[in-house]
Amino acid sequence: MKNTIKYTFLSALFLGFVACDVDNTLPEIPGEAENTIALNAGSADFSNYVAIGASFTAGFTDGALFKAGQENSFPNIMAKKFAMVNGGAFTQPLMNDNIGGLITSTGGVAGAPRLYFNGAAPTRLNAVPTTIIGVPAQGSNFKNFGIPGAKSFHFTFSGYGNPAGLAPPNVTANPYFVRMASSPSRSIIADAAAQMPTFFSLSEIGGNDVLDYAIAGGASGAVTPSATFNAVYNGMVDALTATGAKGVVANLPYITSLPFFTTVPNNALEIDAATAANLTGFFKAVEGIMIQGLVSQGATLAQAQAIAKQYAITFNAGKNRFLIDVPASRTNPLGFRQMTEDELLLLTINQSNLRNGYGSVVLTPQVLQVLGKLRAGQNITAQEGGLVLAAISGIDDKDALDTTELTTIKTATDAYNVTIKAKADEKGLAFVDFNTVLKDAASAGLPFGRYTLTTSLVTGGLVSLDGIHLTGRGYALMANKMLEAIDNKYGSNFTKAKNGLAKADDHPTNYSPSLR
Repeated sequence: MKNTIKYTFLSALFLGFVACDVDNTLPEIPGEAENTIALNAGSADFSNYVAIGASFTAGFTDGALFKAGQENSFPNIMAKKFAMVNGGAFTQPLMNDNIGGLITSTGGVAGAPRLYFNGAAPTRLNAVPTTIIGVPAQGSNFKNFGIPGAKSFHFTFSGYGNPAGLAPPNVTANPYFVRMASSPSRSIIADAAAQMPTFFSLSEIGGNDVLDYAIAGGASGAVTPSATFNAVYNGMVDALTATGAKGVVANLPYITSLPFFTTVPNNALEIDAATAANLTGFFKAVEGIMIQGLVSQGATLAQAQAIAKQYAITFNAGKNRFLIDVPASRTNPLGFRQMTEDELLLLTINQSNLRNGYGSVVLTPQVLQVLGKLRAGQNITAQEGGLVLAAISGIDDKDALDTTELTTIKTATDAYNVTIKAKADEKGLAFVDFNTVLKDAASAGLPFGRYTLTTSLVTGGLVSLDGIHLTGRGYALMANKMLEAIDNKYGSNFTKAKNGLAKADDHPTNYSPSLR
């Protein structure tokens, strides 16, 4: 039986998108009047703004951290607006180039270069980074403490910036914080608070706590307990506000709405009528083999039939859902089932394997021979029955998020968000509901200038080519959402003045391959 999976949705998407970089020199909208309202800071003091967060705060985009992305980080965009109301200098630990990634002192690549769109698909730059791991960034008194990869408890961990902690196998430090830590024994939050901010932004705390679990398909690691997050987050905000600083904080979105988790549909097993009939017949044979095996192990016929019937999966011409591996149990001894509508496949799943039966059945001549004997009404041996069962190839846990794992992610996110909102209310801080923002982007889209940004990979304009982090335009939108919250809380007027918010046209959705 020939597997005829037509798994072409990504290639069609990429081939249909001619160019991802945008023309940032579009003319002004005819008749648009100049807004001359003077900016004011309200009751906030932006003279010493410090940003604390993870990869979004750093400006991570297209799968890497690089100079142009950092310059388009939402804190840098906000700092430029704050400068108009007596905000001070905002320094960042800039990377050495626009390649992205890191190299070791001996020239080995320690982090992948960034992605760009080559007209057909996202592709890694064929270039070697020049930013050396363990070497401090140029400059001092950095204000952007966006540390890619940092989980909540990493922000309070002394030694997270210790170069000695970068040596495998027991890595305890972060290469991005090593570049800017004031000393090997300092923590992120200690260094940030030592800047004595008059105003701060705090976002994404807890994001990596669920993201790392999710991008591994829930197959490795665990989500940080909410009690741990609660203690860490409260301590961080207390440290930042100890000298009277005001600030803006943001909650966490449901990361599973990002295109890394939504681009690959779980019903992409598209087959013709003949293949559907053959697959249905195959799994009818699996049911029969299981009945015989269970009866031979002492089960009654009724018991065996009740368990085995779950394997008689019916397939139809058109789109069908893939099979997924689950833990074997007494009620599901073969450890597989068909995916449910809400379950997700990861963007990194091997599409070539899908075309060759991964997620359904991998047929060999030997298996086809056994199936022929079954169709002819002949008896088969236990060994031949094992060949048939071994042909079933469910999606591995590392490539998917099942219902239980999705519940784990949502439960943790909800708990973290309760802590974030309660602390914002307690300290009287501005609050941004990014959970609702991403929901809106994933459904109707978000209007931004003359664009509507969505979460579609490549074409949506909000999320970069890695499927997780934002584009420059996405970070500009994020900055505007924060500025709106600041206006509402502290009486500033960034949303009222024409030059008070970031413009969509000033920020690219993707960067050209130029290494600059």
